[in-house]
Amino acid sequence: MISYERAHQIVLAQSMDFGDEFIPMENSLGRILAQPIVADRDFPPFDRCIRDGIAINFEAFDSKRAPLAVEGTAQAGDPQMNLVDSRGCLEVMTGAVLPKNTDTVVMYEHTTRDKGHFTITEPVRKGQHIHFKGIDTPSGRAVLPKGTKIDAAGIGVLASVGKAEVLVKKVPKIAVVSTGNELVEVGEAPLPHQIRKSNSHTLRALLEREKIEAELFHLQDDLQAMEKALEQWIATYDVLLLSGGVSMGKYDFLPEAFDRLGVEKFFHKVAQRPGKPFWFGRHPTHGCLIFSYPGNPVSTFLGHILYFVPWLDRALGRETQKFDVIMGANYTNTTELTLFLGAKIGMESGKLIATFVPSSGSGDMTALTLIDGFVRIAPLGSVKTDGLAPFVPINRFMT
Repeated sequence: MISYERAHQIVLAQSMDFGDEFIPMENSLGRILAQPIVADRDFPPFDRCIRDGIAINFEAFDSKRAPLAVEGTAQAGDPQMNLVDSRGCLEVMTGAVLPKNTDTVVMYEHTTRDKGHFTITEPVRKGQHIHFKGIDTPSGRAVLPKGTKIDAAGIGVLASVGKAEVLVKKVPKIAVVSTGNELVEVGEAPLPHQIRKSNSHTLRALLEREKIEAELFHLQDDLQAMEKALEQWIATYDVLLLSGGVSMGKYDFLPEAFDRLGVEKFFHKVAQRPGKPFWFGRHPTHGCLIFSYPGNPVSTFLGHILYFVPWLDRALGRETQKFDVIMGANYTNTTELTLFLGAKIGMESGKLIATFVPSSGSGDMTALTLIDGFVRIAPLGSVKTDGLAPFVPINRFMT
């Protein structure tokens, strides 16, 4: 049995690169950029009016507020207009190109109109209400760095710089495998000794938020059948995520099946709770990486966010964010295991505080719906009220 820290290091050391691919911009939400995105022009690309009103030449402006004759109207999308008489004005709409021979915009609310003339009624500052060319981003500057996870704002940036196709990191081909004779399909009515499959659906949902479409399979507790199916999957997929079949039970056949198939075991059992029986290895020929989690739902869930998510981040060139939280209570770990305790984050006295959420153990799947993540407590360690503790979020709400 190895420490949590050592297990984490071993998993990250098995980084893989699955290459890059071009995909349509509209399909890129949640994917990882494989190249920096640079501005193909100045942003904004012209001096842009940001109020509906009139454009004037400030130097020619009569501070006595004499009426200004209107020469025309500049609308967003029109070519740049020109103010012929510096003592006059042009009406401008929000988004319009600032007309030549003007340098200041006065919004309608600060004017009065009488037929074909405007009179300015409020003080004017030269250059007001103009979004100047290149002030946001000059041409050639990076607007999104390589390794960025594309979000809704990123989609807008990609569209602005004309990236109809985007080079992103390829994601691994993954199979999710549940194990156990006690499991039945979600739509079935289980007998008293059976339960419905849930872990495999949870893992697939976790993968979907990473934009990975996994295939689901199931293994009965039969060593020969396991070995035959695993042999095919190992040759087909980049990663296998399994739930169950790795503890010390008489019918926990997976470690033996992996051994028969020549899979290199990096470790089996980690000094942590929950999730102690975690098995991790790689096939030397096919390169398939195997994360085999304990079958209890909290153990499977925690194992995935502790080990697979950081591994995937590294494979895709993305940094995994680390967090500390302020504790709302004391806790002392009297064991030699690293503990992960479910906690809810809430606002108290203007601070975000982590509060432990009671759970009946690693089989309590409903507890996962009540927490925001897990507080990590070192072996024989403790956390103090108002002190900081490492925190593993179950959702990427902080990233």
